[in-house]
Amino acid sequence: MTDSCIIAIDQSTSGTKAMVVDKYGKVIARSNKEHKQYYPNPGWVEQDPLEIYNNVKIVIRDVINKLNLPSSYIKAISITNQRETVVVWDKETGKPIYNAIVWQCRRTSDMCIWFKKQGVEKLIKSKTGLLLNPYFSATKVKWILDNVEGVREKANRGKLLLGTIDTWLLWNFTNGKVHSTDYTNASRTLLFNIKTLEWDEELLKIFDIPLNMLPKVISSNDVFGYTNCDGILNEEVPITGIIGDSQGALFGQNCFEAGMIKATYGTGSSIMMNVGQNFINAERGLVTSIAWGINKNVEYVLEGIINSTGDTLKWLKDNLGLFKDYNELEKLISNLKSNEGVYLIPAFSGLGIPYWNMGAKAAIVGMTRGVKKEHIVRAALESIAYQIKDAIDIMEEESGIAPKELRVDGGATSNKFLMQFQADLLNINVVKTENEDLSALGSAYMAGLGINLWGSKDEIIKLRGNEYVYSPNLNVKEEMDRLYSGWKNAVKMVLT
Repeated sequence: MTDSCIIAIDQSTSGTKAMVVDKYGKVIARSNKEHKQYYPNPGWVEQDPLEIYNNVKIVIRDVINKLNLPSSYIKAISITNQRETVVVWDKETGKPIYNAIVWQCRRTSDMCIWFKKQGVEKLIKSKTGLLLNPYFSATKVKWILDNVEGVREKANRGKLLLGTIDTWLLWNFTNGKVHSTDYTNASRTLLFNIKTLEWDEELLKIFDIPLNMLPKVISSNDVFGYTNCDGILNEEVPITGIIGDSQGALFGQNCFEAGMIKATYGTGSSIMMNVGQNFINAERGLVTSIAWGINKNVEYVLEGIINSTGDTLKWLKDNLGLFKDYNELEKLISNLKSNEGVYLIPAFSGLGIPYWNMGAKAAIVGMTRGVKKEHIVRAALESIAYQIKDAIDIMEEESGIAPKELRVDGGATSNKFLMQFQADLLNINVVKTENEDLSALGSAYMAGLGINLWGSKDEIIKLRGNEYVYSPNLNVKEEMDRLYSGWKNAVKMVLT
């Protein structure tokens, strides 16, 4: 075992992982723990920030114990996180004044409609690259300030802080000494000007959020602070390599050149294309964000956001009981010759790119009397690939760059049927690395740059593991076109 390791924290929508990454870029231990999801009203999604922080400590302790890892071997802690989920907490007590409001939450849909009627959407997009949508953080914060008793007055007196999950963890790990975030997470709030790289006073005024609540914004590879993880470690180590989960996956995939593209198959999915140092004002449902900041130099991405991909499979398992384990899926559908015309449109929290229709409801269409649960499971898997094609087609049109391959990561990439179907549908190679946890690996790589464990991106490229390439079957192109046309028609049914 190497004597130089980074513990990467991956705080995602469904749970928290800790991974030990060695100086050769290998994950040598991992631990994960799910946290509870709260649905207090239809369309509302919340999480307990205290549970999340406690779970982070649990998984850190677990990976250290698995390896019997001496504290002196741990050179840094890195953090990658669900991006738009936001917490507001009391500066003095350190206690959240409300649950974390999750990126999936749609409680501010009417608020976004109201803001659009005020004519501010174009201004917001020109500054942030984002759409005026409940997906992002600003309206969630405004809702807390407007609806939790006594909170607005506290905020105006400088008694409250806010942050995405990375900021919340950082603040706790440093015992309240550090209130910071990185460029990637800041760029997802609707409050950060991604051209000037500053919190924007005009945007803060629109959403009525005091500047004193907001964290300091620095580069992903900066040292944010130091921690002993609440006494888990014998000595303090630097916290660095803070980066939003999708950008972390882009970095972990080594998509360092303009035009390189990746898709993360998580609870939802993010499809990102590196577009370099030039801001592109994307249209047709794409958003523009910061890819990462390294030594205060930022690069940009185009992103297509899909609300429900892996979460669709979780719904089939947990709510409908169609299978017990994700490993069953391929065997379950192996004898099917086709989808029998069945399409599942997973608009459980509206539809993202290119529709951005938050009022759409999920549906299964095209069913006949002969349809079995296997067809519904296949339709769910296919829905993931269709939505990713939706995003990539528009990304290609907006950027003028035809992707040569799609680099993929996330739990659903272990499904061989889905990966081959994706390659056939896109008619390009789909490339999967041996490591599925690319967000965590990307944050560890970024931390390694921060502490000079690796000296450059070129050194990081040499760490890339073995790849498995799914090549498109050219004989099925006509069939893929027919299936995709059927998807488009099925989506129209939930949009009307």
